[in-house]
Amino acid sequence: MGRTATIWLEPLPWLLALATYALAPQYAPLMTQIFVMILFAMSLDLLVGYTGIVTLGHAAQFGTGAYVAGILAARGWITDPTLTAVLAMLAAGTVGLLFGSLMLRTKGLAFLMLSVASGMLLYEIANKATGITGGDDGLQGVVFSPLLGLWEFDFRGTTAFFYSLLMLFLTFIFLRRVVNSPFGWSLRGIRENDLRMAAIGCQNYRRRLIAYTLASALAGLAGAVQAQCTGFVALNSLSFELSGGVLIMLILGGSGRLYGAMFGVPIYMIAQDYLAKNDPTNWFLWQGIILLILVLFARGGVLSLAERGFQACWRKVAR
Repeated sequence: MGRTATIWLEPLPWLLALATYALAPQYAPLMTQIFVMILFAMSLDLLVGYTGIVTLGHAAQFGTGAYVAGILAARGWITDPTLTAVLAMLAAGTVGLLFGSLMLRTKGLAFLMLSVASGMLLYEIANKATGITGGDDGLQGVVFSPLLGLWEFDFRGTTAFFYSLLMLFLTFIFLRRVVNSPFGWSLRGIRENDLRMAAIGCQNYRRRLIAYTLASALAGLAGAVQAQCTGFVALNSLSFELSGGVLIMLILGGSGRLYGAMFGVPIYMIAQDYLAKNDPTNWFLWQGIILLILVLFARGGVLSLAERGFQACWRKVAR
């Protein structure tokens, strides 16, 4: 009943995004940033929500993708957006494979600390390599060629808006197929009881490593899209704050749902934008209050709370 009642709502986020552009095109740059962060949060959801891997270093892969795409364009080596996005995914996936092959041999607090260390390591490397990355000033002079040779990334943000929305949609379709496949269900089994999955012959380490590498590649795609749409790569794309922030966004919306990122990220970023303007000194206080309310009254995130409310209304109408 619940699934039948809510399935028609699935197109709503996509229609709402298009409607926002049609009604308020001046918010296209903000919406583009939201799409990028949703993509980033979805990649994290594959780890946190489906595999049970909680990480605080996911920005390492996001920043890797951003810097690879940005450096290729800034040096004039490769400026095609599609090709640089693919190369960014390969680079971030390789970083994820290398780090994951070591870190996933541990669990719990040890893994969490190693994930933080991996992000800090890449952050310091980027900070010191000023001749390549621009250091603390960020990578500037990043210019990409028109998308498919037709659409330029102009100051209005029109191309960036539709490009980032398309990348998000394709990523969502891909991830939904992954999590609903036998591989995806095995990840759920590992999350719930890894000892039982190992007892029935599942190669837990291998599957966790595949999931980690895949999530890293998608995080790299988000980073590349960020660089392409803004023409700039900041050092904080590798920061611990970004890793923690995207985890909060995912928890806010609801992990293990994919659509949770579509709720959590916009709520967080719009609230941050509003409160940073009106009450900048107490933004973190409000952030803490919001999370406290969610933990106490809305376990499962905003998406779960909205679904329960909708199903209650549906049952009343069905009567």
